[in-house]
Amino acid sequence: MAACTGCHGTQGRAGPDGYYPRIAGKPADYLYNQLVYFRAGRRQYRPMQHLLENMSDDYLRQIAVWFSNQHPPYPEPRQSGLPGTTLERGRQLVMQGDPGRGLPACAACHGAKLTGVMPAVPALVGLPHDYISSQFGAWANGLRKAIEPDCMADIARRMRPEDVSAVAGWLSSQPVRDATPAPSLPEPPPLECGSQVNAGGRP
Repeated sequence: MAACTGCHGTQGRAGPDGYYPRIAGKPADYLYNQLVYFRAGRRQYRPMQHLLENMSDDYLRQIAVWFSNQHPPYPEPRQSGLPGTTLERGRQLVMQGDPGRGLPACAACHGAKLTGVMPAVPALVGLPHDYISSQFGAWANGLRKAIEPDCMADIARRMRPEDVSAVAGWLSSQPVRDATPAPSLPEPPPLECGSQVNAGGRP
């Protein structure tokens, strides 16, 4: 896994630059889906596409399972420089959403503790501000795609720039003690997502 840890850090605990995300401990189906998406060009980042283009599905599965079983401790989060009112807006969007604008709470799909849900929904806590912001931009601009229905692309296009900043600021400033994914959601998710329905990267 040396080629992966060169960017994503030892055991996949995250790169030092605030862009390469933590992949350790995320659900194996989620990681496998992302590897398939990079290989197929659904997610566009040339170094990842080049690394994966000749790898088999079985090998991608091995990579996903290995990183899903890594659980290094999380570092303390960086304090956000955003105003308190902005961070509170971020908390509201994450935990309650904005029903008037058709924005579901992040917690409705990513779990009440925001640590992800088995088998294919990732954690949101423990991710850097810049990475969170960049992924919203990639979804909104069509540079990141998932299996249809692509619920995150739909949500990202409904969000304003100030929403993205608030959500990224609040999420990235939360401490993480236990990032174990929830086994299931207590209620059906508010939107149908292809990646969850087709867990395992099946197109």
